[in-house]
Amino acid sequence: MSLKKLVILGLLCSFNIAVAQKTKNVVIITFDGYRWKDLFNGADSSNLFGKKFTSQDSTWRVKKYWGKTEQERRAKLMPFFWGTIAAKGQIYGNRNYGNFVNVTNKYWFSYPGYNEIFTGYADNLINSNSHPANHNINVLEFLNKIPAFKGKVATFTSWDAFNKILNQERSGLPINSGYTNMKGDKLSDVQKTLNDLQWWLPKDYGMGERHDGITYSFAKEYVKLNHPRVLQLSFIETDALAHSGKYDYYLDAANYNDKMIEDLWNYMQSDPFYKDNTTFIITEDHGRGYVDNWQHHYYTVEHSNEIFFAVMGPDTKPLGEIKTKGQLYQNQFAQTIAAFLGVKFENGHEIGNTIKQVLPQK
Repeated sequence: MSLKKLVILGLLCSFNIAVAQKTKNVVIITFDGYRWKDLFNGADSSNLFGKKFTSQDSTWRVKKYWGKTEQERRAKLMPFFWGTIAAKGQIYGNRNYGNFVNVTNKYWFSYPGYNEIFTGYADNLINSNSHPANHNINVLEFLNKIPAFKGKVATFTSWDAFNKILNQERSGLPINSGYTNMKGDKLSDVQKTLNDLQWWLPKDYGMGERHDGITYSFAKEYVKLNHPRVLQLSFIETDALAHSGKYDYYLDAANYNDKMIEDLWNYMQSDPFYKDNTTFIITEDHGRGYVDNWQHHYYTVEHSNEIFFAVMGPDTKPLGEIKTKGQLYQNQFAQTIAAFLGVKFENGHEIGNTIKQVLPQK
């Protein structure tokens, strides 16, 4: 079935599922390979205090991130998550309470994970980060074909593989990914500066992995100038630094990402276009191993399929950290994104169901 026919079907279905809701805009934010253990428990003593993964000059980081209890440690590491999202939204994936969030794809690394997030379908054919342009239709391009969202969907990512993951050539989405300059005849001074700055900063990670601070700044400036209704923002540094075996710097990356999310939320709440009508959805592509295996992730590395999921917005009940037993899956995220905008996502596959508990209740 063509994308046009799928969009029409999705719109027809939406009339049957629509309920009164306040969300007009959605922001989807992804960490890359950030462990649920660090989000919910805070800094891990087995990695922070060992000499293998923490540099000798990190005494100040121990002071910054360590605390006697898990609640103290996680609040130091992710103050916006535990000070604001936990108060106003819902956070899933604390396996200490039997609250599970897992990928359904069998590979447990990035391209398969991002495909699952945005298409709602775990495709066994996607088995490499070097896979060609994605043949599956994603929820962002689906929304971009709907008149209300046409030209109002944008993607900013630190990893350049998203051009293939979201199939930019087919989808026509505006994607600023990896080391890519913003283009246009009327760039702002901030955009021009960022175009230059990203090339002058040290390339600390892979050649296609840009600093998250640059990616975030591009995204925020675009939000100010263009007011997209659907924004994807994807970070990379937690994964890049974990692969490098730098646990202390990995904590820094998570802490900075938390601050960027806070800054974007606060900005949007100050802008009448977004204030009180915007939902943030935050998750990740995959988990990673424990103790000495924390650097790695793959189907052969236990725990790499363990992830988290968080939502905050005007239609989501403020239940905070979910401490009841339950199971969510990565393939449910795409349909949930669409549902917040009153649309049913269709792409020709059997995709995951909506996560009803985060949506407006009938």
